[in-house]
Amino acid sequence: MRACCRNRRWLRLVCVGLILVGGCANHNRTEEQLQTSRFLESAKSDFLNLPGRIIEDSKEVFLRPDNMTALLLAGGASIAMHSTDADDNLSGNFDRHRVFQGFTDEGLNVIGSPGAHFAATGLWYALSAEGQDEFNRERAWTMMTALAIDGLVTAGLKAVVDNETPNGKRWAWPSGHTSSSFTVASVLDEFYGPKVGIPAYALAGLVGYRMMDTGDHWASDVVFGATLGWVVGHSVAAKHKRLEIAGFEVLPYTASNDGPVMGVNLVKRF
Repeated sequence: MRACCRNRRWLRLVCVGLILVGGCANHNRTEEQLQTSRFLESAKSDFLNLPGRIIEDSKEVFLRPDNMTALLLAGGASIAMHSTDADDNLSGNFDRHRVFQGFTDEGLNVIGSPGAHFAATGLWYALSAEGQDEFNRERAWTMMTALAIDGLVTAGLKAVVDNETPNGKRWAWPSGHTSSSFTVASVLDEFYGPKVGIPAYALAGLVGYRMMDTGDHWASDVVFGATLGWVVGHSVAAKHKRLEIAGFEVLPYTASNDGPVMGVNLVKRF
């Protein structure tokens, strides 16, 4: 009888343990499902609003007189370079003095690819949304918007102009690799300042040089592509960047204890 009672007690303990373990597993599954649900809801909302956001941000880019002046000057320079011997002379010089070959050449080709930029930004967005980091999720989505605007404009211009590259490929002007790389650099510069912006611009410049070095683009293609990316990246990022002072985010403050009070909060994430 005593052995039977002891066995029953052990069975009860085992059952209680299984129930607790099962409850924890269910709790973890519920948390994971909730996080997945939040991510999907966030992504669905952002993608549904993407067309409208592209239109509104495009107005910010192309309705500003200073931006249009920069693009017109770059366009005029491109026309002058291509209609004279400048593009041909530069192309011949690059052909005689190749710098990037092998792994370096292909590495810069991948780094400057618009597809790689969209993929990296998508990963940034997904990780931020899953971790409920709204600050970085919004910045990733701003980068995605800027890349989308740059990509649409670049593809449209390529289709309209439809000229050949030095190595005989179609759709030369402007350089998509260059414009996308400078869009990324401009957004990063706007968000994180020169410590990140300067290296990003240097890398974008190497991508542009590589496009001329390999004969994939004329110098005029790179000039306009760099200007387009710079204009799009800075304009879109500046519109969505939260105001910061010395690294502190500036947020509005209101209270109504003994009367209406208004001011600002300085918030910094550590």
